[in-house]
Amino acid sequence: MKLNNINVGFGVTGSFCNFSKLDTIVGELLENGVKNIYPIVTPIVLTDENRFSKPQEIKEHLEKLTGKELIDTISKAEPIGPKDMVDIVIVAPCTGNTLAKIANGITDTPVLMAVKSHLRNNKPVVIGISTNDGLGANAENLGKLMNTKNIFFVPFGQDDPIKKPKSLVCDYTKIVDTAVEALKGIQIQPVLNK
Repeated sequence: MKLNNINVGFGVTGSFCNFSKLDTIVGELLENGVKNIYPIVTPIVLTDENRFSKPQEIKEHLEKLTGKELIDTISKAEPIGPKDMVDIVIVAPCTGNTLAKIANGITDTPVLMAVKSHLRNNKPVVIGISTNDGLGANAENLGKLMNTKNIFFVPFGQDDPIKKPKSLVCDYTKIVDTAVEALKGIQIQPVLNK
């Protein structure tokens, strides 16, 4: 088991089209020995009904998948660092909005507080990017975070270079392998998918 007996903070942000991957992500983490998964969400996950999901269904589904109550407020996320609750925080999907706020030290959602609180312990944060502006307005934030201690990226690439040339999405099948390397302080390579 690659991740035997570790605790994971699992941040989910508003990339609604990627919510269909949540079952696979959580399933693979558990199959690889993760002891506990603490689900953490940004407010939009629980307030925005969209063509991919309904807020109440996502809440219930994440709690059922992980067996843990949702961390859905900043005050619930704050103890993650002081109580040393997790070994690693994984944010997947991570929107460009969340990416930019991590890069610029903004802490106005539970996911951002979890990241900040966890980083104070010098422990790894894994980002599974999913943004339409990764090679546009968010490129500088991406570059900044790629050069930031304890931040690691799930390998990513352009998901539709013709219709969405600035869009980036991570390879969700590489989350476990990225986490394994991040726990050793290593960025998995190659980080750029072809």
